[in-house]
Amino acid sequence: MTDNVSTLVVGQALINIPWEDRPAGSGDVVWRYSHNPIIPRNAIPTSNSIFNSAVVTFKDRFAGVFRCDDKRRVMNIHRGFSDDGLHWQLDPRPIEFAGEADVTRFEYRYDPRVCWLEDRYYVSWCNGYHGPTIGLGYTYDFETFHQLENAFLPYNRNGVLFPRKLDGKYAMFSRPSDTGHTPFGDIFYSESPDLVHWGKHRWVMGPAGGWQATKTGAGPTPIETQEGWLLFYHGVLTSCNGYVYSFGAALLDLEKPWKVMYRTASYLLSPQTLYECVGDVPNVAFPCAALVDAPTGRVAIYYGGADTVTGLAFAYVDEVVDFIKHNNLA
Repeated sequence: MTDNVSTLVVGQALINIPWEDRPAGSGDVVWRYSHNPIIPRNAIPTSNSIFNSAVVTFKDRFAGVFRCDDKRRVMNIHRGFSDDGLHWQLDPRPIEFAGEADVTRFEYRYDPRVCWLEDRYYVSWCNGYHGPTIGLGYTYDFETFHQLENAFLPYNRNGVLFPRKLDGKYAMFSRPSDTGHTPFGDIFYSESPDLVHWGKHRWVMGPAGGWQATKTGAGPTPIETQEGWLLFYHGVLTSCNGYVYSFGAALLDLEKPWKVMYRTASYLLSPQTLYECVGDVPNVAFPCAALVDAPTGRVAIYYGGADTVTGLAFAYVDEVVDFIKHNNLA
């Protein structure tokens, strides 16, 4: 990275982005925050674990929607606020959604993403509705939340909205699945004129051996660059001791994001630290949010560790794009 200036990112400046320089002597493209995890499993009195959560800028600070499994092991989502993106205050009460009773009926909610789109913050999550599907809602202020219709029929997970319309349509990634710990998973693209009716389903990518041999799933909101959409995604391999979740990245066509131009053969970050390897589900690094400072290309990636805690990692968009191109999956 030269002079900490990016010519790739399409977006706004985020001068207060949480940040820590790459450790001296490290050649890693993505590196961990030295004080991880930033959110422990017991940050609120009722929580068993807090992980796989989404963070966005909000006014002059930060807000987010957090997966909190309580001590009954009920999966739900809570709001939270931070002045610096590192130290968080989480609401001990789960988010309550306004909407039609048939839609807002609670079964479970987990693994949220949050996306600023047009004039509001949209929240997507894995929603329990006779099986897992993609729940959608929105908020203007992180005080009142409104729930929309479920995007798809069960069974589906990892619903990730694009931060702008494409050719006049809303766009989303998802991963069709089954009722349990799906032993398969491909990323699909879908479009909608109104966030209710979804179609034009296109296959994006699936498992490809090694660290991503079993399944894949979209991570944070895609990042627009001059060269394409940068998508961080998780990949899973099946080891003799169970699933291992790592994450890499892909560069997708700007107009037709289902067309993958480059994709990392090597992972960018895999579970290697204690808080990623030991927890309720061992060996998980699961990205759900990314904050970007466009002028410098700095990116802060929020990810779940071992389905127990929330961690933070850093990178430069230009370096990630260069790494994808030079380590492209053949």
